[in-house]
Amino acid sequence: MTTAAPSEGFPYRLIATDLDGTLLRSDESISSRTRDALAAATAAGAAHIVVTGRAVPWTRHILDDLGYEGLAVCGQGAQVYDAGEHRLLTSVTLDRQLAGVALAKIEAEVGPLFLAASRDGLDGDVLVGDGYAVTGTLPSTPLSDVSELWAAPLNKIYIQHPTLTDDQLAEAAQLAAGGFVSVAMAGEGIVELLPLGLTKATGLSLAARRLGLKAADTIAFGDMPNDIAMFAWAAHSVAMANAHEELKAIADEVTSSNEEDGIAVVLERLLA
Repeated sequence: MTTAAPSEGFPYRLIATDLDGTLLRSDESISSRTRDALAAATAAGAAHIVVTGRAVPWTRHILDDLGYEGLAVCGQGAQVYDAGEHRLLTSVTLDRQLAGVALAKIEAEVGPLFLAASRDGLDGDVLVGDGYAVTGTLPSTPLSDVSELWAAPLNKIYIQHPTLTDDQLAEAAQLAAGGFVSVAMAGEGIVELLPLGLTKATGLSLAARRLGLKAADTIAFGDMPNDIAMFAWAAHSVAMANAHEELKAIADEVTSSNEEDGIAVVLERLLA
């Protein structure tokens, strides 16, 4: 599958957007202005790929509600999902032995962690242990015994700490276990342990290749440090006004916030 060349009024053939804090407003909706801007860009020949830290089970309902039928990169790059066909095209899982070593090393440095984990697959459960605070009302399954973490393939493990900030925990995890897993800080209360070397850029490059596109064709939008690799991969990167300062520092430009149609502001300018 390939996309048509965009018109002279729009310089990119691929638009990659994060979901939470970027494409979605705080109520998980997309404004009509942003919808219209994306529709105009796709009418000009560009493809749109959603690139999110959420695994497919926590993403699918949003894409269905939006009527989104393209490719989505989920699970911090672990999964490439065809939203139109409700089909998982690729999936990378966490080495559970390495993950166990990583957890032990992190806890040896910072003390006990609160844990959750995302199981692989279209309908993989998100297991949530005692003390772990889930953001919003996303469906999850209580984890009564930590040994249950290892009973089935995982995309990621989520970690929280009773006193450390997200940035402090992510830094400590990277120092203690960066040789065993990748560490991503994806939002408030969301620090993740992933397959070593996995980033959003990994999944985005695979999805782009399926469309006959490449990094040089891409403009990317995001808001958190887990978008850094995607920004480095894309030809042009745009951080939201509400973005983490670490991401703003490496972005090519900063737009308005997700609540103020930041994506639309940039697309409208490029389409003008």
